[in-house]
Amino acid sequence: MTDSPIKTETRGHVLEVTLDRPKANAIDLKTSRLMGEVFRDFRDDDNLRVAIITGGGDKFFCPGWDLKAAADGDAVDGDYGVGGFGGIQELRDLNKPIIAAVNGICCGGGLELALGADIILAADHAQFALPEINSGTVADAASVKLPKRIPYHIAMEMLLTGRWIDAEEAARWGMINHVHSADTLMAEARALADKLAGGPPLVYAALKEIVRDAEGSDFQTVMNKIARRQYPTVDRLYSSEDQLEGARAFAEKRDPVWKGR
Repeated sequence: MTDSPIKTETRGHVLEVTLDRPKANAIDLKTSRLMGEVFRDFRDDDNLRVAIITGGGDKFFCPGWDLKAAADGDAVDGDYGVGGFGGIQELRDLNKPIIAAVNGICCGGGLELALGADIILAADHAQFALPEINSGTVADAASVKLPKRIPYHIAMEMLLTGRWIDAEEAARWGMINHVHSADTLMAEARALADKLAGGPPLVYAALKEIVRDAEGSDFQTVMNKIARRQYPTVDRLYSSEDQLEGARAFAEKRDPVWKGR
């Protein structure tokens, strides 16, 4: 559908997802559910290895929740869909790399959406904030994630005051990975996605499951689970053709050919 708020394009093993909902790419319940379906299908498609999420236009990545839709009856605690708000934050077993290409204003739930990605690239004009405090609500996912990603006091300042920061400051605190000019952002995101798409998908899956579980576990517990192959992704990796291919390629001094099996 050409009028869909979600545009997708497949390039080899890479899925590009564009949130294209003028004027600001805000997310209502319908859009969130569509995003969940898109990322669920991405998760379940063995041919797709990496996804890029970006915003339509050159001013907004995403400002988060659509307050106009809320005023018209969209419940803030309504059905966001299979992946939670924005489709990726609560999608189970999403064990593939996701790159957020932040092409403009990224605030509220839009920042939470970006934080759901594994790597965040931003245009040099991008800005970030958590302005929920000004509308009397809680930036719930950011309250959980942000103090673990950047210095506690910086995260709390953003949460408690709604202060805006630019892309350079976001990079300085480690909130994002790299800053690029607006006209090179997508080229950089695509180059990174292509590099990841050429890597070992079973290793990526194991890494994401381990890292996700480690957020709520102690070091030794996680190490024991890896050693005992109690993570499904680790067990699959250690029994795979790709595991042997990596060793063979090293011994034969050639690039490995990853098959994801």
